[in-house]
Amino acid sequence: VPAGGVSLRRCSTRVSLEDVNRPVIDRIIRVDHAGEYGANRIYAGQMAVLGRSSVGPVIQQMWNQEKDHLKKFNELMVAYRVRPTVLLPFWNVAGFVLGAGSALLGKKGAMACTVAVEESISDHYNSQIRTLMEEDPEKYKELLEVIKQFRDDEREHHDIGLEHDAEAAPAYSVLKTAIQLGCKAAIYLSERI
Repeated sequence: VPAGGVSLRRCSTRVSLEDVNRPVIDRIIRVDHAGEYGANRIYAGQMAVLGRSSVGPVIQQMWNQEKDHLKKFNELMVAYRVRPTVLLPFWNVAGFVLGAGSALLGKKGAMACTVAVEESISDHYNSQIRTLMEEDPEKYKELLEVIKQFRDDEREHHDIGLEHDAEAAPAYSVLKTAIQLGCKAAIYLSERI
C-alpha cells in the first residue's frame, strides 16, 4: 500500500456531506490539495537540477510519496465536492522555481528547502488534526487517518533532509525562515481563495 500504509482506494461513498462542517472541510481539503500539489512541483524542480546526482534517488523517493499524497487529495476533493484553489497555476510555477532554485545551491540547499517546507506542512497537519478532533473524531475518522499518515510522511522527509546536511546549507537559518514565511502565506491564501 503506497503512502506509508494509507489506502489509496477511492474514498468510501459513505461520505455524507450533510454531516460535515462544510467550511472546515472545504478549507482543509483545498489547502492540503494545494500543499501536496506545490510539494510535487518543488520536488520536480529539485529533480530537474539534481536528478542525476548522488541525492537524486533520495529526492525521487520523497517525490513518489508526494505523488501518492496528491492522488489521495484529488480523490478527496471529488468525494467531498471541494473546489481547488484558483492559485494552482501560481503554485505550479512558484513550487518549481523554489525547488530548482534551492537545488541550484546544491544538495544542501535542496535539503534545507525540504526541511523548511516539510516542517511547515507537518505543523499545519497537526493543527488540522486538532481541529478535526475537536469537531468529531469519529465523523472525520477516514480524513484524520489520511492527514495523520501524511503528516508522518512529511516528518520523515524533514528528517531525511536533516540527515543529508540541510543545516550546512549556505545561510541555512535565513533560507529556512524565508521559505517558512512563504509556506505560511501559501497556506493562508490557499485556504481562502
